[in-house]
Amino acid sequence: MNALLVRALPLVIALAFAAGPVLAQEVDHSKMDHPPSPTTEEKPEEEKPVETVDHAAMGHTTPEVDHAAMGHTMPAVDHAAMGHAMPPAPTEPKEPIPELTDADRLAAFPELEPHPAHGDSINSYWLMDHLEAWDADDGTGLGWEATAWIGTDLDRLWLRSEGEAIDGSIEAADIEVLYGRSVSRWWDVVAGIRHDFGEGPSQTFAAIGLMGLAPYKFEVQATAYIGQSGQTAAQVEVEYDTLFTNRWIGQWKMEANFHGKEDELRGIGAGLGAMEAGFRLRYEITRQFAPYVGVVREWAFGGTADLRREHAESVSDTRVVVGLRFWF
Repeated sequence: MNALLVRALPLVIALAFAAGPVLAQEVDHSKMDHPPSPTTEEKPEEEKPVETVDHAAMGHTTPEVDHAAMGHTMPAVDHAAMGHAMPPAPTEPKEPIPELTDADRLAAFPELEPHPAHGDSINSYWLMDHLEAWDADDGTGLGWEATAWIGTDLDRLWLRSEGEAIDGSIEAADIEVLYGRSVSRWWDVVAGIRHDFGEGPSQTFAAIGLMGLAPYKFEVQATAYIGQSGQTAAQVEVEYDTLFTNRWIGQWKMEANFHGKEDELRGIGAGLGAMEAGFRLRYEITRQFAPYVGVVREWAFGGTADLRREHAESVSDTRVVVGLRFWF
């Protein structure tokens, strides 16, 4: 046996040397149709969206089931037969309503004691509406217009005065003492006397008039006068306040005077004698005290203008005024 192995050993070695080159050759995988392996640089292909399958086109729709044909309908429930229906509302009250009596009406609407419509306390009001000065041709002019009253809500004693002076000499002025009676919410009827003084003879008139607040807050005074020797006159005043702010207030005023006949001694003609219009802007430091500046224009008409021309006086005049308004 050992001799046989010794003889075969050279043959085995020879076969090993002959097969060595064949086993050492490289294997060409590209010729073996192997799919290439992905690399790090190559990106995988995007996934394709899954297509929606139209089952209706494929005849896979589910047929509707007719439950009525199959006898699956639910029978209607009669709630009235089961006692579930609401009972009808009663048409008659459970208890009869008692008949309304006079005692019931009296208890519901008792008679109230009358209350006083107006107070009977005594009050007063004093107003210096205009106290002003201006530069006149003959010197310094001074003018005033004041109103005051004392009394109750219905009955009052009124005092009114206005006038002009040049260098301390009164040219024209008047004072009125009137009794006033309230006749409506905003209006008083006044009656009394008026006394005129200044240049020329003084004169006294009986006065009657109406004063109050007209619609749109126009303050109105209209007074008629009957004087000595049958002299008659009338005066109309209208005022209106414009509030620019709570303290800056503009006052518009117009005044017209009429006379029944001529009074040459006092420089008054018949008809419309004089008219005055002005605007005054005041600043209320307090509600009771306010300085102001203004412009006033005066015209003379008819016989009054003729008498002024005869005395070489102007028939119109414009003046800038500075003054004070205060009340208490």
